[in-house]
Parts: sequence; C-alpha cells; structure tokens
Amino acid sequence: MLEELTIKDFALIDSDYLEFNRGLTVLSGETGAGKSILIGAISFLLGGKADVSQIRTGSEEATVTGCFYLGKNPEKKLIEDEEIENAWQWLENHGIAPENDRIICRRYIKINGKSATWIGDTPVTRNDLAQFSSFLIDIHGQHEHQSLMRISEHRKFLDIKAGIVNDVNDLTKLYTTLVNKRKELSNLISTESDREHKLEMYSFAVKEISDAKLLQNEDEKLEQEEIKLSSYEKIFSDLRIINDSLNSTEESVSPILKKIRKEASQLAQMDKSLAGLSSRLESAYYEISDIAEEYSQYEQRMIFDPSRLQEIQDRLSLIYNLKKKYTSSVNSKLQELFDYLQEAQNFINDNSSSNSIKAKLASEISTIENEVLQKATIISKKRQNASVPLSHDVEEILSKLGMAGTKFSVSITQKTGSDVEQKCGPYGIDEIEFMISANPGSPLLPLAKIASGGELSRVMLALKTIFAISDQVDTLIFDEIDTGIGGEVAVAIGSHLKNLAKNKQIFCITHLASIAVYADNQIKIEKSVSDKLTSSNVYEVKGDKRVQEIARMLSGDSDSGESIEHARTMLKKYSGDF
Repeated sequence: MLEELTIKDFALIDSDYLEFNRGLTVLSGETGAGKSILIGAISFLLGGKADVSQIRTGSEEATVTGCFYLGKNPEKKLIEDEEIENAWQWLENHGIAPENDRIICRRYIKINGKSATWIGDTPVTRNDLAQFSSFLIDIHGQHEHQSLMRISEHRKFLDIKAGIVNDVNDLTKLYTTLVNKRKELSNLISTESDREHKLEMYSFAVKEISDAKLLQNEDEKLEQEEIKLSSYEKIFSDLRIINDSLNSTEESVSPILKKIRKEASQLAQMDKSLAGLSSRLESAYYEISDIAEEYSQYEQRMIFDPSRLQEIQDRLSLIYNLKKKYTSSVNSKLQELFDYLQEAQNFINDNSSSNSIKAKLASEISTIENEVLQKATIISKKRQNASVPLSHDVEEILSKLGMAGTKFSVSITQKTGSDVEQKCGPYGIDEIEFMISANPGSPLLPLAKIASGGELSRVMLALKTIFAISDQVDTLIFDEIDTGIGGEVAVAIGSHLKNLAKNKQIFCITHLASIAVYADNQIKIEKSVSDKLTSSNVYEVKGDKRVQEIARMLSGDSDSGESIEHARTMLKKYSGDF
C-alpha cells in the first residue's frame, strides 16, 4: 500500500506531500489542472520513462519519493508456492531490508539528464525498480503499466480462475528440466566428432608414451652419458696428461712431493717450529697420491662403446619427438610428458562410456516429455473449462459498467509442432489471448489491439473485481475509467470500485461526481499562477471542501445552493458522509 508520496519540482508540481489510506481514493480537478501529472509522478517513481522535460521550469532536478507498506512477511513456503516472487522475496533476493514492514523508494532526474533510483538505502537500476514496483502497484489506463496489453498476462488471469497456478508452476519446473536435459544431450551430440577425434588422439598418445617406458629424469641422465661417450678421445687425452703429470716419471708431482716430504720431515726434527708445515705437506702428499691413484684407475676403466652411444642417441631422439608432439617445448621437463599422459588417460576414462550416457539421457528425456505432455493436456482441459465462466463473469460486470452487449471471450489455441519443445512451452500447450467485441454484431478481435483506454480500464476493473482476493498487487490505479459514460453506468462503476477497495487500495482519476462520491478519500488537483509561473497544487479535500468539489463536478459551480445540496445528498447516500 502506498502510504506517503513526496513530489518535488516534477512538471507543474512545486512541492507536495500526501498521505494515503486504504480504500478508494478519488483524484479530481478541472480539466487541465494536472491530474495526469500526479499519475505521471507515480509512474516515474515506479520505474517509468524519465525525461528532462519532467523537471519543473527553473529547477535543476525533479524528485519523487514514496513510502510503501508491505504488510507482514508471508511464510517462506507460501512465497515459494506463488507463481512469481512477491515484494518481500524480491527484497530478500537483492539484500534489501524493510523497516517496520515498510520500504521507501526514491527517484530523481537532473537537468543534465542524469537520473538515479533507490529502494531503501540501496541504489538500483530503473529495471530493478520497475520489477519491484510491479508487486506493489498496477496502473490501468494510457500509461506504461497497462498489463492487459501484455498477452502473457491473459494466461495468468485464466490460470487463477481455473485454480491451476501451482499446477502450472510444477509444469514450468518440469519443462525447465526437460530443456536442460535436451541441451545436455545436444551438447554431447554436437561435440561427438570432436570427442571421437580427441579420443582417438589420446588413445594413440597413451600407447605411444606408455610403449616408451620412460623413467623419471631419464633424459637428463642420458644427456650426461651422451656427452661422456661423445667426448671419449678428449677425456682420454686429458686423463693421460694428468696421470703423466702426477705419477709417471721422476719429474711428476707425486715423486717430487715424496722427496720434498722427506726433506721437510728432517727439517722439522731439527727445528720444531717447522713441524706444522711438515704436517701439512704430509697431508698434501697423501691427498695428491690418492687423486693420482683415482685418475689412474679411471683411465684404466675407460672403454669406448660406440653401440652404447648410438643406443643413447636413439633414446634421446625418441624422447625429443615425444616432447615435441605432446608438451609445450622440446626443452620441457620430462614430468610434463607424464602429466600429458595422465590427462589423456583421464579423458579416455571419462568418455569411454559416452554412448551409455547418451542412451540414458535420451531415455530420461523421453520419460519427461511424456510427463510434460500429460500435465500440459490436463492443464489445457482445466483452462478450457474455466474460460467460459470467466467470459460470462466479465461480460456480466461489463454490462453494468456501460458496456452492455459487449462480448468477451478467451481464445485458447494449441501450439503446433512435431516434438514436445514445439508443441509445449513452459506454461503448457496453449496460446491464450483475450478477445472482445465492444459493439453488437462486431467480430471478436484481440483485446490488446482494439480496446480503447476507457474500455481497457473497465475490462481490468471487471477482472480485478473477480480476482480481488487472489491478486497479490495491493494498489490499483485507474485512469480514464469514466471515458464516454455517465448516469447509472458511472454509479455502477463507483460501486464496483468501492467493493474492490474493501481488499485493495484503489486510486481513480475521474470527472464524474457519481464515481467520486463513493470514495473514502478525495484529493483535488488544481492549477494556480504565481509570479507568472504555473503550478499544480495537490491536497486532500474533506468536509465542506469536499462538498464544494462534488458540487463543482456536478454542475461546474461549487457555490450553487442546489449543487451543494445535491452533493451532500449523494455523499450521504454513497459514502456515508453528511
């Protein structure tokens, strides 16, 4: 329910603050006073189009703020059973918390075209605001919230009448599962050639790498051995030089050190201060002797094996080719080849059962298709059964709202196609659209295409009267509902609005006193000029002020004694005032 509305510098409105109650609120005023501006401000607040032309002349920005009472938060289960989420769930999904079961929405547009929107303290997009506000207010007339112009809404009304909202929800969930299963199977089939190619490639790779019987770090060890064998002659030549220098002649290092060692030992016996040097020389002698012995033994073990060199080179060539085919670089570590082998093996394991997966998916899809069609067929029959009573109820109410002789019908045609996806959609097998013939003898034509603003409002009034209890939108605004009517029809419309307002908050713009007198609250919009600047002023009228406004609506003269008396009589009769 809209409790408070603050408008600042919007169109002709300078600054207005209004408080609203439940029940029926009528908006009245002379032609051109700006009644549509008030609705325009509310539409702007609900996410309607923003334009700098909406900013009051001489101002920098227009701002509209509204406080909405959400009612108590329903149980979670009830929310989940609804066909669509409600305001509470939307706020929860977007991390916005109401205060005292209320939420404030605010929107502005600046002269430079920049606009911004808030729900609570959270900045949101215009689309977010429009989506959220659709749970709060529905505007009927020549404005953006004409839900009857959306054919998709027609199905929802029929489903409510048929009592199948939950059944349709279940069908939608099952249909979504079917679509996902079909996508999964389609992806498997569409990638079948790629999968087969990769399976063949990986199978070959696994065999080729496995047959190589590679060992960890084998390439590094082979490379070292190859260098040794390839450099045999140079290594042997260098060893010969070293061994000759260390120990082969009297002039070699070892014999010379042996002689020096003996002399140093004798010197140390004669001069104890040289004992340390003698000891070090002794150690050097033994160290060099050990080195000479090991070099000599290494030289004796040196054997050149050309066949081993060829074997190593062949093995390294194999490893090189495997790296070139299966790793990022021929210089990669051998571990990268082992990693590729594991990846290939995993792919083979995961895809070896592809045919069985496809068969299982196809079987599941077939089962779900049958279930979807069965549910959709049952739903379609229930819609057919409900369509005639709905048409009758709407026609009965329209006859009282100045549209006697109007024919209203629900067109239900089944989708065509060769498979379940073509025959059925997320809401069933039916294409549903409201049809109307407003003039006797005229053919039934689509409501969304031929109904005028006034006719559309009255059709919606009829539907809202029928569905007042089950419809979750709490606030309805009717614009141009009195177009082309008067007398008893206007009285009937007022009575219908009054009844609808027992469970809803209703706003109605009207020129007719016979509708206005049914209101629980009446707001007047009037135009004034100050300092050559025109303004629309909005305020609630009560008591004698309301009597005068009703009198003006009756005769155009708010001071006429007869009009005043007539106004008092009507207010007493239809609203209980005076």
